[in-house]
Amino acid sequence: MTKQTKILSGVLAGVALGAVVAIVLSSDKNNDMKDKIGDWFCDLFDKSKDKLAGAADAVKAQADRLKA
Repeated sequence: MTKQTKILSGVLAGVALGAVVAIVLSSDKNNDMKDKIGDWFCDLFDKSKDKLAGAADAVKAQADRLKA
């Protein structure tokens, strides 16, 4: 991943997080919206953890192949 890609990913993640926080804070009366956003954010977090775990496994496998 290049430096520019990492920066762009960070900016997009920050924008998404900021939008979620703004919606949650502004919609005091609409609990359904808060629940949906909370569920979406948890799902997004779980998916990203799974992808990072998969990437870590791939890196470990590649390192093991290089050692052998």
